[in-house]
Amino acid sequence: MSTPPRDVHAPAGDAGFGGGPADPDPTDDASPGWSRGAGRPGRLSTILLTATFLAIAAAAVLSFVGLPYVVMSPGPATNILGSVDGKPLLSVEGAPTYPTDGTLDFTTVSVEGGPGVKVTAFDVGRAWLSDAEEVLDKQQVFPPDADEKQVQEEGAAEMAGSQTIATATALRALGRDVPQTVVIATVPKGSPSEGVLEPDDVLVSIDGVPVNTSDAVRAAVQAHGPGESVPVVVRRDGRERTVTVRTAESAGRTVIGVSLRLDYDLPVDVKLHTGSVGGPSAGLMFSLAIYDVLTPGELNGGKDVAGTGTLADDGSVGPIGGIRQKVVGARRAGAEFFLAPAQNCAELEGAVPDGVTVFRVGTFDEGRSTVQAIAEGKTTGLPTCG
Repeated sequence: MSTPPRDVHAPAGDAGFGGGPADPDPTDDASPGWSRGAGRPGRLSTILLTATFLAIAAAAVLSFVGLPYVVMSPGPATNILGSVDGKPLLSVEGAPTYPTDGTLDFTTVSVEGGPGVKVTAFDVGRAWLSDAEEVLDKQQVFPPDADEKQVQEEGAAEMAGSQTIATATALRALGRDVPQTVVIATVPKGSPSEGVLEPDDVLVSIDGVPVNTSDAVRAAVQAHGPGESVPVVVRRDGRERTVTVRTAESAGRTVIGVSLRLDYDLPVDVKLHTGSVGGPSAGLMFSLAIYDVLTPGELNGGKDVAGTGTLADDGSVGPIGGIRQKVVGARRAGAEFFLAPAQNCAELEGAVPDGVTVFRVGTFDEGRSTVQAIAEGKTTGLPTCG
């Protein structure tokens, strides 16, 4: 161990004051005025060692202690009109298809945290220093009691549902008839419908009111107060039966505690190969891509367009999470134009990267007409965000 730094003084004789020995340097290890055991560190070294140890210990703790936050960062953007591992992402059977060009990208957010995934102080600190990342409370993103498996299953179900609605929307825009039914997707544990309704039950009526849309189901349930018993007719295993469901309250609304999906009698078989990506936020872009390949010419005029937004059965585009990260991810992928849900527009104020124009859309029809305007170079006057 080296000794603490010190000054070196010249012998007195060198200064012309006689040839006697120099006065001992009070900071010299060998002098009578400075005595300590051999190899024993000085006070400054001890302080430095202690501080280093505490810093290492703190870093170790910060690396292993999970925090109740979620870090959202830009994820990849994927061209629905392109291929993944040599296979087309979008395939259609049962209808003529037409070649197209350019890109229609669906965008994603990379999420760190949540059930089964730990976020540390280092992750949070990194995100706070980044313009492209965002830190949210975990409960803003995931249900409080959800586990990793439930989150994955829910994401997969939402993705499948968004693809089906997108297909139905595109086909209806082409004038095709697409009958539909409302089906129970999941019955969570502890739900008031647990043991009464089952996944894949087809809802026929609620308290005598026929239901064939999600809005019709919600309206029929909202006609009752929490704690009431309501007769529900379902089709299960090909047979109709009547069950009694007790309502409950959630966030100030009357519910029966189930998630729904829409099943369509589709005249065309459409498959979208999106890998492990989950969630419903690609619905708008899926519908535009399906419409594009089912119609002659290039909807986007060969240009690079990205976007996001959920899609409802009535064609309305809904808000999504992580809009800032998605726009950044789209720009990194080379997109020059971006379609954003109207309800997310305010979040992009002052946050749109250079080189990309963000257009506000509220419905499938608005999204389609915006992409057509981009293709024709006639975007002046279209509503934008940011």
